[in-house]
Amino acid sequence: MCSDVTGSSGGDDDPGVDLEISCALNSSSESPEHARIAEQLGYRRAWFYDSPALYTDVWVQLCRAAERTERIALGPGVTVPSLRHPMTTAAAIATLVDLAGAERVMVGVGSGFTGRMTFGQRPLPWRVVAEYVRAVKALLHGDEVVWDGAPIKMMQWPGFGPARPIDVPIIIAAGGPKGIAVAHELGDGVFGSAPIAGFAWSTLLAFGTVLDDGEDPGSARAIAAAGHAGALQMHGAVEFGVIDRLPSGTAWLAAYDDVAPEARHLALHDGHMCGVNEHDRPFVTGALLAGAGFAMEAPAWRDKLAAAAEQGVTSIAYQPAGPDVPRELEAFMAMATA
Repeated sequence: MCSDVTGSSGGDDDPGVDLEISCALNSSSESPEHARIAEQLGYRRAWFYDSPALYTDVWVQLCRAAERTERIALGPGVTVPSLRHPMTTAAAIATLVDLAGAERVMVGVGSGFTGRMTFGQRPLPWRVVAEYVRAVKALLHGDEVVWDGAPIKMMQWPGFGPARPIDVPIIIAAGGPKGIAVAHELGDGVFGSAPIAGFAWSTLLAFGTVLDDGEDPGSARAIAAAGHAGALQMHGAVEFGVIDRLPSGTAWLAAYDDVAPEARHLALHDGHMCGVNEHDRPFVTGALLAGAGFAMEAPAWRDKLAAAAEQGVTSIAYQPAGPDVPRELEAFMAMATA
């Protein structure tokens, strides 16, 4: 489904902005049901997060979602090469295709933000990501690939997986020039946390909550639904060495002084993309969420989406959180299609 998203300042003659509205889900035992609800609401795709230290297994939940849905496209958003052997990933893709059909499957691949940083590791070099994507694509095509010094090939007989070639779109999660170059070379599109221009398929990950009319962005409901986005902003800033650019950033980082440096990545990612942990709670305020555009009423959200479209975005992947994910999915779609 493509939704007509119009900025509130455009006036009656504004033709609107055509954006595909999709969602991104923490891979929990409830995610398959949330994907079913998203399909009913008109979401085009459901991306499932792949962070084994934080969530349940992404491929298990994707397959469960495939059995509950009929139309919505499904895939990991995004998987990281160091998490699985390329044959394991190719077999997982084939399994999902067997259940949902190739037309409903897409695969996101990245260098590893959460998926590696929860292990205390930095993102992978992009040459490693490129090599992995080439191998997975070749395996799905039915080719023989040399990996770890030996030839490998998908050898499933009929009844043990779909016939090769298996053709599904592969989207590259990127931000900097090296990742964008890999996306141009090997991807069918790009997936990012900031707008990326120059692609026919450019997905922007969006976080937060649509406030009710007159609702305080610091309300308990808003903090529960959007607080993870405020914490993410601070986590990203410290991981990339720019924490001093954020208001109260230095004080926020000092809240982790009671954590041994070698274990800080564990504390930083406690509740990552799910909620607000105890170290972050004093700093995740309504002012932070409103100022960062994570807790806004519908007209401001529509302006934000219109601006993203003007910067080259073609698809929004909205990630809901909090105790009432169906409410968040419904409110976001109602805003986007108003």
